[in-house]
Amino acid sequence: MGRRLWDGHDSNPSERRFVLAKPNTFSLDGTPLMHGYFSPADWVVIFAYLGGIIGLGVWFGKDQRNTRDYFLGSRNIPWWGIGVSIVAAETSALTIIGVPAIAYGSNILFIQMIVGYVIARIILAVVMVPHYLSGEIYSPYQLLEQHLGLGPRRLAGALFLFLETMAAGVRVYVACIPIRLMLGDQLCSFGGLVDPIFGAIVLFVGLSLLYTYIGGVKAVIWTDAVQFGLFLAGGLFALFFIPTLVTGGWSAAMAQAGAAGKLAWLNTDFTFSAPFNIWMGVIGGTVLVLSTHGAEQLIVQRVLACGSVRDGRKALALSAVLIFPLFLIFLLVGVMLWVFYQAHPFQIPLPESRPGIKSNDFIFPIFMMTEVPHILKGFLIVAILSAAMSSISSAITALASVSTMDFVKPLVGGRDEAFYLRWSRYSTVFWALALVFTAWLTREVQFVLNAAFSLRGLTSGALLGALILALFWRRVGPRAAMAGMIMSVLVMNVIYWPPNIPSLQGWWTRTFGAEIFWPWFTLIGTCVTLGVAWIVRSVWPERTVAAASAM
Repeated sequence: MGRRLWDGHDSNPSERRFVLAKPNTFSLDGTPLMHGYFSPADWVVIFAYLGGIIGLGVWFGKDQRNTRDYFLGSRNIPWWGIGVSIVAAETSALTIIGVPAIAYGSNILFIQMIVGYVIARIILAVVMVPHYLSGEIYSPYQLLEQHLGLGPRRLAGALFLFLETMAAGVRVYVACIPIRLMLGDQLCSFGGLVDPIFGAIVLFVGLSLLYTYIGGVKAVIWTDAVQFGLFLAGGLFALFFIPTLVTGGWSAAMAQAGAAGKLAWLNTDFTFSAPFNIWMGVIGGTVLVLSTHGAEQLIVQRVLACGSVRDGRKALALSAVLIFPLFLIFLLVGVMLWVFYQAHPFQIPLPESRPGIKSNDFIFPIFMMTEVPHILKGFLIVAILSAAMSSISSAITALASVSTMDFVKPLVGGRDEAFYLRWSRYSTVFWALALVFTAWLTREVQFVLNAAFSLRGLTSGALLGALILALFWRRVGPRAAMAGMIMSVLVMNVIYWPPNIPSLQGWWTRTFGAEIFWPWFTLIGTCVTLGVAWIVRSVWPERTVAAASAM
Protein backbone atom coordinates (compact mmCIF):
# COMPACT_ATOMS: atom_id res chain seq x y z
CA MET A 1 0.00 0.00 0.00
CA GLY A 2 2.96 2.28 -0.10
CA ARG A 3 5.96 3.13 2.03
CA ARG A 4 5.22 4.24 5.60
CA LEU A 5 6.88 7.42 6.85
CA TRP A 6 7.06 8.69 10.42
CA ASP A 7 5.16 11.96 10.78
CA GLY A 8 7.68 13.51 13.18
CA HIS A 9 5.82 13.06 16.45
CA ASP A 10 8.50 11.86 18.87
CA SER A 11 7.14 12.31 22.39
CA ASN A 12 6.81 8.54 22.72
CA PRO A 13 8.07 6.07 20.14
CA SER A 14 5.19 3.68 20.90
CA GLU A 15 2.70 6.39 20.03
CA ARG A 16 4.24 7.42 16.73
CA ARG A 17 1.72 7.98 13.97
CA PHE A 18 2.48 7.05 10.39
CA VAL A 19 1.11 8.19 7.08
CA LEU A 20 1.34 6.58 3.69
CA ALA A 21 3.73 8.00 1.13
CA LYS A 22 1.26 7.40 -1.66
CA PRO A 23 0.64 9.54 -4.74
CA ASN A 24 -2.44 11.76 -4.55
CA THR A 25 -3.05 10.91 -0.90
CA PHE A 26 -3.06 14.61 0.07
CA SER A 27 -4.22 17.80 -1.59
CA LEU A 28 -2.03 20.88 -1.77
CA ASP A 29 -3.42 22.21 1.53
CA GLY A 30 -2.69 18.94 3.30
CA THR A 31 -6.24 17.62 3.34
CA PRO A 32 -6.23 13.82 3.07
CA LEU A 33 -7.75 12.64 -0.21
CA MET A 34 -9.39 9.42 0.91
CA HIS A 35 -10.77 8.69 -2.54
CA GLY A 36 -7.20 7.75 -3.49
CA TYR A 37 -7.80 4.50 -1.61
CA PHE A 38 -10.78 3.51 -3.78
CA SER A 39 -10.52 0.92 -6.52
CA PRO A 40 -12.74 0.83 -9.63
CA ALA A 41 -14.74 -1.96 -7.96
CA ASP A 42 -15.47 0.31 -4.98
CA TRP A 43 -16.75 3.01 -7.30
CA VAL A 44 -18.97 0.48 -9.07
CA VAL A 45 -20.55 -0.44 -5.72
CA ILE A 46 -21.11 3.21 -4.78
CA PHE A 47 -22.63 4.26 -8.10
CA ALA A 48 -24.74 1.09 -8.28
CA TYR A 49 -26.20 1.98 -4.88
CA LEU A 50 -26.93 5.58 -5.85
CA GLY A 51 -28.54 4.55 -9.12
CA GLY A 52 -30.56 1.82 -7.44
CA ILE A 53 -31.93 4.09 -4.71
CA ILE A 54 -32.96 6.79 -7.19
CA GLY A 55 -34.53 4.16 -9.44
CA LEU A 56 -36.49 2.74 -6.51
CA GLY A 57 -37.84 6.19 -5.68
CA VAL A 58 -38.86 6.82 -9.27
CA TRP A 59 -40.65 3.46 -9.36
CA PHE A 60 -42.80 4.37 -6.36
CA GLY A 61 -43.48 7.79 -7.82
CA LYS A 62 -45.69 6.43 -10.57
CA ASP A 63 -48.70 6.04 -8.23
CA GLN A 64 -48.80 9.59 -6.81
CA ARG A 65 -52.18 11.13 -7.67
CA ASN A 66 -53.03 13.26 -4.62
CA THR A 67 -51.67 14.44 -1.27
CA ARG A 68 -52.95 11.28 0.42
CA ASP A 69 -50.68 9.24 -1.83
CA TYR A 70 -47.82 11.71 -1.51
CA PHE A 71 -47.78 12.25 2.27
CA LEU A 72 -49.54 9.13 3.61
CA GLY A 73 -48.36 6.60 1.04
CA SER A 74 -52.01 5.69 0.31
CA ARG A 75 -51.93 4.02 3.76
CA ASN A 76 -51.16 0.67 2.22
CA ILE A 77 -47.50 0.28 3.23
CA PRO A 78 -46.79 -2.86 5.31
CA TRP A 79 -46.21 -2.20 9.01
CA TRP A 80 -42.79 -3.85 8.96
CA GLY A 81 -41.59 -1.48 6.25
CA ILE A 82 -42.75 1.47 8.32
CA GLY A 83 -41.12 0.07 11.47
CA VAL A 84 -37.75 -0.24 9.75
CA SER A 85 -38.20 3.23 8.24
CA ILE A 86 -38.75 4.72 11.71
CA VAL A 87 -35.32 3.49 12.81
CA ALA A 88 -33.69 4.61 9.56
CA ALA A 89 -35.21 8.10 9.85
CA GLU A 90 -33.67 8.69 13.26
CA THR A 91 -30.30 7.25 12.24
CA SER A 92 -28.15 9.72 10.34
CA ALA A 93 -24.59 9.57 9.07
CA LEU A 94 -23.72 11.45 12.25
CA THR A 95 -24.94 8.39 14.19
CA ILE A 96 -22.97 5.92 12.09
CA ILE A 97 -19.81 7.99 12.48
CA GLY A 98 -20.40 9.70 15.82
CA VAL A 99 -21.58 6.75 17.92
CA PRO A 100 -18.38 4.73 17.33
CA ALA A 101 -16.44 7.91 18.07
CA ILE A 102 -18.19 8.22 21.46
CA ALA A 103 -17.16 4.69 22.42
CA TYR A 104 -13.66 5.16 21.00
CA GLY A 105 -13.12 8.26 23.11
CA SER A 106 -14.77 7.02 26.31
CA ASN A 107 -16.99 3.93 26.74
CA ILE A 108 -20.47 2.61 25.92
CA LEU A 109 -22.43 4.55 28.58
CA PHE A 110 -24.55 6.00 25.76
CA ILE A 111 -26.41 2.67 25.63
CA GLN A 112 -28.32 3.81 28.74
CA MET A 113 -30.13 6.37 26.58
CA ILE A 114 -31.55 3.60 24.43
CA VAL A 115 -33.44 2.19 27.42
CA GLY A 116 -35.63 5.28 27.36
CA TYR A 117 -35.94 5.07 23.59
CA VAL A 118 -37.55 1.63 23.97
CA ILE A 119 -39.83 2.61 26.88
CA ALA A 120 -41.15 5.63 24.98
CA ARG A 121 -42.11 3.55 21.95
CA ILE A 122 -44.19 1.24 24.12
CA ILE A 123 -46.01 4.19 25.67
CA LEU A 124 -46.65 5.76 22.27
CA ALA A 125 -47.94 2.49 20.82
CA VAL A 126 -50.48 2.14 23.64
CA VAL A 127 -51.51 5.77 24.14
CA MET A 128 -50.88 7.82 21.00
CA VAL A 129 -51.41 5.56 17.99
CA PRO A 130 -55.22 5.39 18.46
CA HIS A 131 -55.37 9.21 18.37
CA TYR A 132 -53.30 9.39 15.21
CA LEU A 133 -55.27 6.78 13.30
CA SER A 134 -58.79 7.53 14.52
CA GLY A 135 -59.29 9.65 11.40
CA GLU A 136 -57.16 10.82 8.48
CA ILE A 137 -54.68 13.45 9.61
CA TYR A 138 -51.41 14.53 8.03
CA SER A 139 -49.53 15.80 11.07
CA PRO A 140 -49.87 15.68 14.86
CA TYR A 141 -50.52 19.42 14.83
CA GLN A 142 -53.99 18.83 13.43
CA LEU A 143 -54.86 17.32 16.82
CA LEU A 144 -54.00 20.67 18.41
CA GLU A 145 -56.53 22.45 16.22
CA GLN A 146 -59.21 19.85 16.93
CA HIS A 147 -58.89 20.23 20.70
CA LEU A 148 -57.33 23.65 21.32
CA GLY A 149 -57.87 25.78 18.23
CA LEU A 150 -56.09 27.01 15.12
CA GLY A 151 -53.53 29.17 16.93
CA PRO A 152 -51.72 26.31 18.74
CA ARG A 153 -51.66 24.27 15.52
CA ARG A 154 -49.99 27.04 13.54
CA LEU A 155 -47.54 27.84 16.33
CA ALA A 156 -46.53 24.19 16.68
CA GLY A 157 -46.17 23.83 12.91
CA ALA A 158 -44.05 26.98 12.71
CA LEU A 159 -41.78 25.80 15.54
CA PHE A 160 -41.29 22.47 13.81
CA LEU A 161 -40.51 24.05 10.44
CA PHE A 162 -37.97 26.49 11.87
CA LEU A 163 -36.09 24.19 14.22
CA GLU A 164 -36.23 21.10 12.00
CA THR A 165 -34.67 23.13 9.20
CA MET A 166 -31.86 24.16 11.53
CA ALA A 167 -31.36 20.71 13.05
CA ALA A 168 -31.55 18.91 9.70
CA GLY A 169 -29.15 21.44 8.18
CA VAL A 170 -26.67 20.68 10.94
CA ARG A 171 -27.01 16.94 10.30
CA VAL A 172 -26.46 17.47 6.58
CA TYR A 173 -23.34 19.53 7.20
CA VAL A 174 -21.84 17.07 9.67
CA ALA A 175 -22.54 14.16 7.32
CA CYS A 176 -20.94 15.97 4.39
CA ILE A 177 -17.63 16.59 6.15
CA PRO A 178 -16.50 12.94 6.07
CA ILE A 179 -18.22 12.52 2.70
CA ARG A 180 -16.03 15.31 1.35
CA LEU A 181 -12.95 13.62 2.77
CA MET A 182 -13.94 10.26 1.32
CA LEU A 183 -14.85 11.44 -2.16
CA GLY A 184 -12.16 14.09 -2.41
CA ASP A 185 -12.10 17.82 -3.13
CA GLN A 186 -11.92 17.43 -6.90
CA LEU A 187 -15.18 15.49 -7.10
CA CYS A 188 -17.03 17.48 -4.43
CA SER A 189 -16.03 20.82 -5.94
CA PHE A 190 -17.27 19.70 -9.37
CA GLY A 191 -13.82 20.20 -10.82
CA GLY A 192 -12.99 23.31 -8.81
CA LEU A 193 -16.19 25.24 -9.57
CA VAL A 194 -17.41 25.53 -5.96
CA ASP A 195 -16.20 25.06 -2.40
CA PRO A 196 -15.85 21.30 -1.79
CA ILE A 197 -18.08 21.20 1.31
CA PHE A 198 -20.78 23.15 -0.55
CA GLY A 199 -20.51 20.72 -3.43
CA ALA A 200 -20.87 17.76 -1.07
CA ILE A 201 -23.99 19.34 0.45
CA VAL A 202 -25.55 20.03 -2.96
CA LEU A 203 -24.66 16.55 -4.20
CA PHE A 204 -26.34 14.60 -1.43
CA VAL A 205 -29.30 16.88 -0.89
CA GLY A 206 -29.88 16.81 -4.65
CA LEU A 207 -29.68 13.01 -4.88
CA SER A 208 -32.09 12.64 -1.95
CA LEU A 209 -34.43 15.21 -3.49
CA LEU A 210 -34.73 13.24 -6.74
CA TYR A 211 -36.61 10.29 -5.30
CA THR A 212 -38.37 12.31 -2.59
CA TYR A 213 -39.79 14.75 -5.17
CA ILE A 214 -41.12 11.99 -7.37
CA GLY A 215 -42.19 9.30 -4.92
CA GLY A 216 -43.21 11.16 -1.76
CA VAL A 217 -43.34 9.39 1.61
CA LYS A 218 -43.80 5.96 0.03
CA ALA A 219 -40.47 6.30 -1.77
CA VAL A 220 -38.86 7.61 1.40
CA ILE A 221 -40.15 4.71 3.51
CA TRP A 222 -39.06 1.99 1.08
CA THR A 223 -35.66 3.54 0.39
CA ASP A 224 -35.27 3.93 4.16
CA ALA A 225 -35.91 0.20 4.53
CA VAL A 226 -33.19 -0.61 2.00
CA GLN A 227 -30.80 1.90 3.54
CA PHE A 228 -31.40 0.50 7.02
CA GLY A 229 -30.37 -2.93 5.81
CA LEU A 230 -27.22 -1.49 4.29
CA PHE A 231 -25.94 0.40 7.32
CA LEU A 232 -26.93 -2.45 9.68
CA ALA A 233 -24.95 -4.86 7.50
CA GLY A 234 -22.05 -2.40 7.45
CA GLY A 235 -22.04 -2.20 11.24
CA LEU A 236 -22.17 -5.98 11.67
CA PHE A 237 -19.36 -6.46 9.16
CA ALA A 238 -17.14 -3.94 10.94
CA LEU A 239 -17.92 -5.45 14.34
CA PHE A 240 -16.79 -8.93 13.29
CA PHE A 241 -14.05 -7.88 10.86
CA ILE A 242 -12.01 -5.65 13.17
CA PRO A 243 -11.23 -8.41 15.74
CA THR A 244 -9.74 -10.52 12.94
CA LEU A 245 -7.01 -7.87 12.67
CA VAL A 246 -6.25 -8.03 16.40
CA THR A 247 -3.87 -10.58 17.93
CA GLY A 248 -5.97 -13.08 19.85
CA GLY A 249 -9.17 -12.26 18.03
CA TRP A 250 -12.52 -11.35 19.58
CA SER A 251 -11.85 -12.67 23.09
CA ALA A 252 -8.53 -10.84 23.40
CA ALA A 253 -10.06 -7.63 22.05
CA MET A 254 -12.94 -7.76 24.55
CA ALA A 255 -10.56 -8.53 27.40
CA GLN A 256 -8.33 -5.57 26.53
CA ALA A 257 -11.35 -3.27 26.20
CA GLY A 258 -12.81 -4.45 29.50
CA ALA A 259 -9.51 -3.92 31.32
CA ALA A 260 -9.40 -0.34 30.00
CA GLY A 261 -12.96 0.43 31.09
CA LYS A 262 -14.23 0.75 27.52
CA LEU A 263 -17.13 -1.63 28.20
CA ALA A 264 -18.55 0.35 31.13
CA TRP A 265 -22.28 0.70 30.40
CA LEU A 266 -23.95 1.65 33.70
CA ASN A 267 -23.67 4.91 35.64
CA THR A 268 -26.13 5.27 38.51
CA ASP A 269 -25.06 8.79 39.56
CA PHE A 270 -27.81 11.34 39.01
CA THR A 271 -26.54 14.49 37.30
CA PHE A 272 -27.92 17.09 34.91
CA SER A 273 -24.54 17.31 33.17
CA ALA A 274 -22.37 14.79 31.30
CA PRO A 275 -21.53 11.92 31.38
CA PHE A 276 -24.51 9.77 30.49
CA ASN A 277 -26.24 8.05 33.39
CA ILE A 278 -29.16 5.65 33.75
CA TRP A 279 -31.49 8.45 34.89
CA MET A 280 -30.86 10.33 31.68
CA GLY A 281 -31.88 7.22 29.82
CA VAL A 282 -34.92 6.12 31.79
CA ILE A 283 -36.33 9.61 32.39
CA GLY A 284 -34.73 12.02 29.92
CA GLY A 285 -34.51 9.54 27.05
CA THR A 286 -38.12 8.43 27.48
CA VAL A 287 -39.48 11.97 27.43
CA LEU A 288 -37.20 12.89 24.53
CA VAL A 289 -38.54 10.08 22.33
CA LEU A 290 -42.13 10.75 23.42
CA SER A 291 -41.62 14.09 21.69
CA THR A 292 -39.52 13.07 18.67
CA HIS A 293 -41.74 10.06 17.91
CA GLY A 294 -45.02 11.42 19.20
CA ALA A 295 -45.10 15.16 18.57
CA GLU A 296 -42.67 15.80 15.70
CA GLN A 297 -43.61 15.20 12.08
CA LEU A 298 -40.27 13.63 11.15
CA ILE A 299 -41.28 10.31 12.73
CA VAL A 300 -45.05 10.71 13.20
CA GLN A 301 -45.55 10.95 9.42
CA ARG A 302 -44.54 7.29 9.19
CA VAL A 303 -47.03 6.18 11.83
CA LEU A 304 -49.73 8.17 10.02
CA ALA A 305 -49.02 6.08 6.90
CA CYS A 306 -50.13 2.89 8.68
CA GLY A 307 -53.42 1.38 7.59
CA SER A 308 -54.76 0.65 11.10
CA VAL A 309 -54.11 1.12 14.80
CA ARG A 310 -52.88 -2.47 14.96
CA ASP A 311 -50.34 -1.85 12.20
CA GLY A 312 -49.19 1.41 13.83
CA ARG A 313 -48.54 -0.37 17.10
CA LYS A 314 -46.67 -3.20 15.41
CA ALA A 315 -44.51 -0.70 13.50
CA LEU A 316 -43.49 1.08 16.71
CA ALA A 317 -42.91 -2.25 18.45
CA LEU A 318 -40.60 -3.36 15.64
CA SER A 319 -38.64 -0.12 15.87
CA ALA A 320 -38.30 -0.72 19.64
CA VAL A 321 -36.86 -4.17 18.97
CA LEU A 322 -34.37 -2.87 16.40
CA ILE A 323 -33.10 0.33 18.01
CA PHE A 324 -31.24 -1.20 20.96
CA PRO A 325 -29.10 -3.72 19.03
CA LEU A 326 -28.41 -1.15 16.30
CA PHE A 327 -26.83 1.34 18.69
CA LEU A 328 -25.07 -1.42 20.63
CA ILE A 329 -23.46 -2.65 17.41
CA PHE A 330 -22.01 0.76 16.54
CA LEU A 331 -20.86 1.40 20.11
CA LEU A 332 -19.00 -1.91 20.08
CA VAL A 333 -17.52 -0.98 16.69
CA GLY A 334 -16.04 2.07 18.41
CA VAL A 335 -14.61 -0.14 21.15
CA MET A 336 -13.06 -2.50 18.60
CA LEU A 337 -11.57 0.46 16.75
CA TRP A 338 -9.93 1.59 19.99
CA VAL A 339 -8.44 -1.86 20.53
CA PHE A 340 -7.20 -2.02 16.94
CA TYR A 341 -5.48 1.36 17.03
CA GLN A 342 -3.67 0.57 20.25
CA ALA A 343 -1.42 -1.72 18.21
CA HIS A 344 -1.66 -0.20 14.73
CA PRO A 345 -0.70 3.26 13.48
CA PHE A 346 -3.13 5.49 11.62
CA GLN A 347 -2.31 5.24 7.93
CA ILE A 348 -4.04 8.59 7.45
CA PRO A 349 -3.43 11.03 10.33
CA LEU A 350 -6.53 12.22 12.12
CA PRO A 351 -7.45 15.67 10.80
CA GLU A 352 -7.07 18.65 13.08
CA SER A 353 -10.16 19.48 15.09
CA ARG A 354 -12.64 21.34 12.89
CA PRO A 355 -15.38 23.68 14.10
CA GLY A 356 -17.62 21.49 16.20
CA ILE A 357 -16.09 18.21 15.00
CA LYS A 358 -13.61 16.25 17.05
CA SER A 359 -10.90 14.23 15.36
CA ASN A 360 -12.44 11.02 16.71
CA ASP A 361 -15.36 11.44 14.32
CA PHE A 362 -13.03 10.60 11.43
CA ILE A 363 -11.71 7.35 12.90
CA PHE A 364 -14.32 5.02 11.40
CA PRO A 365 -14.07 6.54 7.88
CA ILE A 366 -10.26 6.38 8.06
CA PHE A 367 -10.43 2.73 9.09
CA MET A 368 -12.75 1.97 6.18
CA MET A 369 -10.41 3.64 3.71
CA THR A 370 -7.17 2.10 4.86
CA GLU A 371 -7.87 -1.30 6.43
CA VAL A 372 -10.87 -2.82 4.64
CA PRO A 373 -10.44 -4.84 1.42
CA HIS A 374 -11.72 -3.40 -1.84
CA ILE A 375 -15.38 -3.98 -2.75
CA LEU A 376 -16.16 -4.46 0.96
CA LYS A 377 -14.77 -0.97 1.40
CA GLY A 378 -17.28 0.27 -1.15
CA PHE A 379 -20.12 -1.37 0.76
CA LEU A 380 -19.05 0.28 4.03
CA ILE A 381 -18.96 3.69 2.36
CA VAL A 382 -22.43 2.96 1.00
CA ALA A 383 -23.56 2.37 4.60
CA ILE A 384 -22.60 5.95 5.50
CA LEU A 385 -24.10 7.37 2.32
CA SER A 386 -27.35 5.50 2.93
CA ALA A 387 -27.67 6.89 6.45
CA ALA A 388 -26.98 10.41 5.17
CA MET A 389 -29.55 10.20 2.38
CA SER A 390 -32.16 8.63 4.67
CA SER A 391 -31.98 11.51 7.15
CA ILE A 392 -32.08 14.11 4.35
CA SER A 393 -35.11 12.64 2.55
CA SER A 394 -36.97 12.20 5.84
CA ALA A 395 -36.46 15.85 6.76
CA ILE A 396 -37.52 17.10 3.31
CA THR A 397 -40.78 15.17 3.23
CA ALA A 398 -41.66 16.08 6.83
CA LEU A 399 -41.10 19.78 6.19
CA ALA A 400 -43.07 19.65 2.94
CA SER A 401 -45.98 17.87 4.62
CA VAL A 402 -46.33 20.38 7.46
CA SER A 403 -45.92 23.44 5.24
CA THR A 404 -48.48 22.17 2.72
CA MET A 405 -51.11 20.54 4.92
CA ASP A 406 -50.87 22.73 8.04
CA PHE A 407 -50.40 26.11 6.36
CA VAL A 408 -51.04 26.24 2.60
CA LYS A 409 -54.14 24.05 2.37
CA PRO A 410 -56.08 25.76 5.21
CA LEU A 411 -55.19 29.20 3.80
CA VAL A 412 -55.89 28.51 0.12
CA GLY A 413 -58.80 26.08 0.34
CA GLY A 414 -61.19 25.09 -2.42
CA ARG A 415 -58.53 23.83 -4.85
CA ASP A 416 -58.45 20.38 -6.45
CA GLU A 417 -56.05 17.61 -5.47
CA ALA A 418 -53.90 18.15 -8.55
CA PHE A 419 -53.08 21.66 -7.29
CA TYR A 420 -52.08 20.42 -3.83
CA LEU A 421 -50.00 17.60 -5.27
CA ARG A 422 -48.09 20.09 -7.44
CA TRP A 423 -47.63 22.37 -4.44
CA SER A 424 -46.41 19.43 -2.35
CA ARG A 425 -43.70 18.69 -4.88
CA TYR A 426 -42.72 22.35 -5.17
CA SER A 427 -42.42 22.51 -1.39
CA THR A 428 -40.02 19.54 -1.37
CA VAL A 429 -37.75 21.52 -3.68
CA PHE A 430 -38.05 24.63 -1.51
CA TRP A 431 -37.13 22.76 1.68
CA ALA A 432 -34.26 20.97 -0.04
CA LEU A 433 -32.84 24.39 -0.98
CA ALA A 434 -33.43 25.57 2.59
CA LEU A 435 -31.41 22.60 3.90
CA VAL A 436 -28.56 23.41 1.50
CA PHE A 437 -28.56 27.02 2.68
CA THR A 438 -28.74 26.11 6.37
CA ALA A 439 -26.05 23.43 6.09
CA TRP A 440 -23.78 25.92 4.30
CA LEU A 441 -24.27 28.53 7.04
CA THR A 442 -23.56 25.87 9.67
CA ARG A 443 -19.90 25.83 8.68
CA GLU A 444 -19.55 29.06 10.66
CA VAL A 445 -20.87 27.52 13.88
CA GLN A 446 -18.14 26.51 16.28
CA PHE A 447 -20.17 23.94 18.23
CA VAL A 448 -21.94 22.11 15.43
CA LEU A 449 -21.64 18.57 16.85
CA ASN A 450 -23.25 19.55 20.13
CA ALA A 451 -25.85 21.52 18.19
CA ALA A 452 -26.74 18.42 16.18
CA PHE A 453 -27.86 16.72 19.38
CA SER A 454 -29.30 19.76 21.14
CA LEU A 455 -31.17 21.96 18.64
CA ARG A 456 -34.21 19.71 18.51
CA GLY A 457 -34.44 20.00 22.30
CA LEU A 458 -35.19 23.73 21.99
CA THR A 459 -38.71 22.99 20.74
CA SER A 460 -39.35 19.32 21.57
CA GLY A 461 -40.67 20.15 25.04
CA ALA A 462 -43.03 22.80 23.68
CA LEU A 463 -44.45 20.38 21.08
CA LEU A 464 -44.84 17.49 23.53
CA GLY A 465 -46.37 19.76 26.17
CA ALA A 466 -48.89 21.16 23.68
CA LEU A 467 -49.88 17.65 22.60
CA ILE A 468 -50.40 16.60 26.23
CA LEU A 469 -52.61 19.64 26.77
CA ALA A 470 -54.63 18.91 23.63
CA LEU A 471 -55.31 15.30 24.53
CA PHE A 472 -55.59 15.36 28.32
CA TRP A 473 -56.38 18.95 29.43
CA ARG A 474 -58.41 20.54 26.67
CA ARG A 475 -60.08 23.07 29.01
CA VAL A 476 -56.78 24.95 29.31
CA GLY A 477 -57.61 26.86 26.09
CA PRO A 478 -55.45 28.04 23.20
CA ARG A 479 -54.15 31.18 24.90
CA ALA A 480 -52.66 29.30 27.84
CA ALA A 481 -51.29 26.56 25.58
CA MET A 482 -49.56 29.05 23.29
CA ALA A 483 -48.14 30.97 26.25
CA GLY A 484 -46.69 27.74 27.61
CA MET A 485 -45.14 26.81 24.27
CA ILE A 486 -43.58 30.23 23.74
CA MET A 487 -42.16 30.36 27.27
CA SER A 488 -40.75 26.84 26.88
CA VAL A 489 -38.83 27.84 23.75
CA LEU A 490 -37.50 30.98 25.45
CA VAL A 491 -36.35 29.07 28.54
CA MET A 492 -34.64 26.38 26.50
CA ASN A 493 -32.76 28.97 24.46
CA VAL A 494 -31.54 30.56 27.70
CA ILE A 495 -30.39 27.16 28.91
CA TYR A 496 -28.72 26.12 25.65
CA TRP A 497 -26.96 29.12 24.15
CA PRO A 498 -24.93 30.79 26.98
CA PRO A 499 -22.79 27.69 27.75
CA ASN A 500 -22.05 27.35 24.03
CA ILE A 501 -21.06 30.95 23.33
CA PRO A 502 -17.37 31.41 24.21
CA SER A 503 -17.83 34.90 25.67
CA LEU A 504 -20.55 33.65 28.04
CA GLN A 505 -19.14 30.28 29.04
CA GLY A 506 -17.17 31.63 31.99
CA TRP A 507 -20.15 33.52 33.39
CA TRP A 508 -22.41 30.48 33.04
CA THR A 509 -19.92 28.18 34.79
CA ARG A 510 -19.41 30.61 37.68
CA THR A 511 -23.14 31.18 38.09
CA PHE A 512 -24.74 27.81 37.39
CA GLY A 513 -21.92 25.30 37.26
CA ALA A 514 -21.78 22.65 34.54
CA GLU A 515 -23.77 22.81 31.32
CA ILE A 516 -27.12 21.01 31.31
CA PHE A 517 -26.80 17.97 29.06
CA TRP A 518 -29.16 17.60 26.07
CA PRO A 519 -31.00 14.45 27.31
CA TRP A 520 -32.80 16.64 29.85
CA PHE A 521 -33.89 19.35 27.40
CA THR A 522 -37.25 17.85 26.43
CA LEU A 523 -38.27 17.12 30.01
CA ILE A 524 -37.46 20.67 31.11
CA GLY A 525 -39.26 22.17 28.11
CA THR A 526 -42.34 20.03 28.68
CA CYS A 527 -42.54 20.98 32.36
CA VAL A 528 -42.25 24.68 31.45
CA THR A 529 -45.04 24.34 28.85
CA LEU A 530 -47.42 22.63 31.26
CA GLY A 531 -46.55 24.86 34.21
CA VAL A 532 -46.94 28.16 32.35
CA ALA A 533 -50.17 26.96 30.72
CA TRP A 534 -51.59 26.16 34.16
CA ILE A 535 -50.59 29.58 35.53
CA VAL A 536 -52.06 31.46 32.56
CA ARG A 537 -55.24 29.39 32.75
CA SER A 538 -55.56 30.21 36.45
CA VAL A 539 -54.84 33.93 36.11
CA TRP A 540 -56.47 34.64 32.73
CA PRO A 541 -59.02 31.92 31.93
CA GLU A 542 -60.85 31.67 28.64
CA ARG A 543 -64.59 31.09 28.58
CA THR A 544 -64.59 28.63 25.69
CA VAL A 545 -61.98 27.18 23.44
CA ALA A 546 -64.06 27.83 20.35
CA ALA A 547 -64.49 31.52 21.12
CA ALA A 548 -60.83 32.00 21.88
CA SER A 549 -59.66 30.12 18.80
CA ALA A 550 -61.72 32.45 16.63
CA MET A 551 -59.84 35.52 17.94
